[in-house]
Amino acid sequence: MSQGVQFNRLMLEMRAMQTDAMARVKPEVKTQEVGAPSFSDMLGQAVNKVHETQQVSNQLSSAFEMGQGGIDLTEVMIASQKASVSFQAMTQVRNKLVQAYQDIMQMPV
Repeated sequence: MSQGVQFNRLMLEMRAMQTDAMARVKPEVKTQEVGAPSFSDMLGQAVNKVHETQQVSNQLSSAFEMGQGGIDLTEVMIASQKASVSFQAMTQVRNKLVQAYQDIMQMPV
């Protein structure tokens, strides 16, 4: 009979510890600093800059192909390379973000 009493007492203590532990856990809510850009805003701005770089490259290429004056082949090639490098960098950032997301999703809870 004493083992049954000890078991019940032990279970009551464990439940009390569980409720204490659950009461102590409070989700931390971090507020964003006023004026600080969010990650999604920064990523959106970077994508927009890559898009603008590609548009400038396309406009210079079209103008050069149509024979408009004042546009050198070197200027067109530099703009094209800038667009290419910026797009490749954006693609690598996307790949890293996807990989990080997949790693987080595969973590055991």
